[in-house]
Amino acid sequence: MSRSLLTRRHFAPFFWTQALGAFNDNVFKNVLLLLLTFVAVPRHGWDTGLLNNLAAGLFILPFLLFSAWGGTLADRLDKQRLIRRLKLLELATMCLAAAAVWFEQFLLLLGLLFMMGTQSALFGPVKYSILPQHLPRTELVRGNAWVNLGTFVSILLGTLLAGVLTSFDERTARLAIAVTLVGVALLGCLASLAVPPAPSSDPGRVSWRPFAGSVAVLRDSWRQPRIFRALVGISLFWFLGTCYLTQLPAWVRDVAQGGESAVSWLLGAFALGVGSGAMLCARLSAGRLELGLVPLGALLIAVAGFAFAEQPTLAGEALTLSELIVAPGFIGMTLALALVGVGGGLYIVPLYTLVQVLSTDDRRARMIAANNLLNALFMVLAAGFGILLLSVLQVSLSIFFAWLAGIALLIGIVALTINPRAVLRLAIFVLTRVLYRLRFAGRDHIPAEGPALVVCNHVSFMDALVIGGASPRALRFLMDRPIYESPGLNWFFRLAGAIPVDSERRDPGGVRRAMQEVSRALRDGEVVMLFPEGRLTTDGEVQDFRRGVDMILRRDAVPVVPAALAGLWGSWTSHCEGRAFTKLPRRFRPRVALVFGEALSPAQADRATLEARVRELKKEAEQKLG
Repeated sequence: MSRSLLTRRHFAPFFWTQALGAFNDNVFKNVLLLLLTFVAVPRHGWDTGLLNNLAAGLFILPFLLFSAWGGTLADRLDKQRLIRRLKLLELATMCLAAAAVWFEQFLLLLGLLFMMGTQSALFGPVKYSILPQHLPRTELVRGNAWVNLGTFVSILLGTLLAGVLTSFDERTARLAIAVTLVGVALLGCLASLAVPPAPSSDPGRVSWRPFAGSVAVLRDSWRQPRIFRALVGISLFWFLGTCYLTQLPAWVRDVAQGGESAVSWLLGAFALGVGSGAMLCARLSAGRLELGLVPLGALLIAVAGFAFAEQPTLAGEALTLSELIVAPGFIGMTLALALVGVGGGLYIVPLYTLVQVLSTDDRRARMIAANNLLNALFMVLAAGFGILLLSVLQVSLSIFFAWLAGIALLIGIVALTINPRAVLRLAIFVLTRVLYRLRFAGRDHIPAEGPALVVCNHVSFMDALVIGGASPRALRFLMDRPIYESPGLNWFFRLAGAIPVDSERRDPGGVRRAMQEVSRALRDGEVVMLFPEGRLTTDGEVQDFRRGVDMILRRDAVPVVPAALAGLWGSWTSHCEGRAFTKLPRRFRPRVALVFGEALSPAQADRATLEARVRELKKEAEQKLG
């Protein structure tokens, strides 16, 4: 698992296939727009605004018509075969486009733009639905991060290359464009040949019903509230992104006082920001689905968006890029827009991963198709939003971008309200990474779905935080009621989902109530963690397990995941050399190892077996510390 994803056969060929496709899409789209603007319009007297809007509509329309069909195809067919067929469609389209560019057949190019949009609409559902078949759940966030990085870098490079290709003399430009379009499509076809098989879990016939199919996939996603919320969240990102990128040329002209090169510079800052945010998301998530990054990403978009909107109009007129780069105001614009992109990367990767994780194998591509449909609708809404504010209400560009930041702020607040525990869990994870040098093993032994019990040795008062932060799923945990009711910390324990338990001597019926709450959590499909020793170790060794595990399993027969901690004995939060918290910390960021073992069935998980297994895992954890 330590190798880079880009060196693995189950990911690298697909990555380059989709990245080359995104690159070719953007070379073709931008070349077409430049040819229409600077060749077709002067030659034929066509209306520039009409042509540009027609081109945009021709590219978006296939997503409304064919996304549902593409989702059904991806669910019914082997995704490897479908990818290869779609890359052949791209190659055929680009061969025709090369001929149309050479012979300057502009109306044919517009028709081929529709074909390219169709290929993209059909490829979209495969793009994200194939990843869960080729990557384990602990690698999904990294896989999505790389896909997003590849997509946005490809968009940037394709846009820049289109400008370079059209800058040559007429004959050379036509030849260079034709060779590039066909050559990149051919490379994509070759890369697709190495994509491993991804057979369908629900093979069958596919019928094309554009309207009924679209309604059906949207209805299916609506019936799964968590998935639908994630799809709306993703579409809101594309709404904001479309608004930013659509108005960026006008901002550069009227506020930055620059030209096309300044637009490319700011576009590059945004695209690289999204890619960097995606990779930062993978780094912070450490193999987990970290939904706490969603509201944080939205809030970063909001803060950076307000900073971008407040940038003053630069002095001068028609400034070159070299003149703008040394202007402090332009650097502020660049940094703010890059941070908007970073926030977008942090925001969108967990949402894509959530859709993949929550969707069943036989319907995952259709959920991605529903996402593409919503994305297209929100892009249309973005165009209408821009027309309303800038043309009808005639607000300034600064006010327009401030509106976008306000929308991002609202999204962040709503996301935080819906799932505050996810943000808390992320904060706990970051805190434990700051306090300790952590080493993990076996986190994939925690079931991806359904109820489970995690049992671990109890070394210090930080154990629950370390285990909760390391787990790929959110954990409920039992804790002593006096600690649970601590003034100033009770709100934290409630938000974290702690389950208080007290001794029968202090609270008759307290254990029964705690067991009932554990049972409710397990029946709701949650993961519950407990320390079967019932108290902190006083000598660093595993103590005898009490009967709590047996009581829980008699009520709810769920898998049990044994785990063991090493490295916290001797810390100031343990009972080593005196009571916890009565001594000063002796080491800064000590090394701590946490090892999860294979899940045991309820029949195997008796007290003696679990205790022996935890002792074995403790030795394994100690070996990891050297």
